[in-house]
Amino acid sequence: METTQPRQQVLQTPRAAGLAGVVFAVLLTAMIVLIRLGIPEGADAPVPEASADPVRLNSVRTALALVPFAGIFFLWFVGVVRTHIGAAEDKFLATVFLGSGLIFVATLFEAAAAAAAVLDTTSPSRGAPGGPTWAYGRHFAYTLMIDYAMRMAAVCTCSLSAIAYRIGVLPRWLALLGFLTVLTLLFVATTVPWSELVFPAWALLVSVHILTAWGHSRPGAPAAA
Repeated sequence: METTQPRQQVLQTPRAAGLAGVVFAVLLTAMIVLIRLGIPEGADAPVPEASADPVRLNSVRTALALVPFAGIFFLWFVGVVRTHIGAAEDKFLATVFLGSGLIFVATLFEAAAAAAAVLDTTSPSRGAPGGPTWAYGRHFAYTLMIDYAMRMAAVCTCSLSAIAYRIGVLPRWLALLGFLTVLTLLFVATTVPWSELVFPAWALLVSVHILTAWGHSRPGAPAAA
């Protein structure tokens, strides 16, 4: 008697998923730029011009509305990176990479919500001139974004760079650039404005490399068992 066994199906990551890191880098860069332009940082910074300019205010609010999508694409980016590493990934570093990535997304959402609250409370339509509410909300939003979200991004970058350096899934120069990004996010981003842009720039380079590697290996690569 013949016994038929079900054929094992292998679910492969679609190549289009590799674009997730590119989209994430673009969205995060737009958010950082528009928040810094619309909500200036500094102890003596006035109520932003965005509160009096409807066009600028709407652009900042649009950028903040795109933050959830940036978080979604970042999670896809994490999945793509782990797929690219494959079975060779170290469980310890992979856990740190995944955990820090999840905390980064959660903190990024909180920073965006705080920034949106600042814009709402300082909007002329609400009749609020700013003052202590503006100063507190602005400081709270920047603290979440720079001191916490970007440092979690540094942990995420450090763990991935360590994996890449040890097993060679990324070029050596890209792994070393990741360590330089870690130092920038940990020790420079809190004092030098705009330096946090190194994180989306590094994520963009990683995504482009993965897309290029998949383009050369996927067409002729055999399906995994």
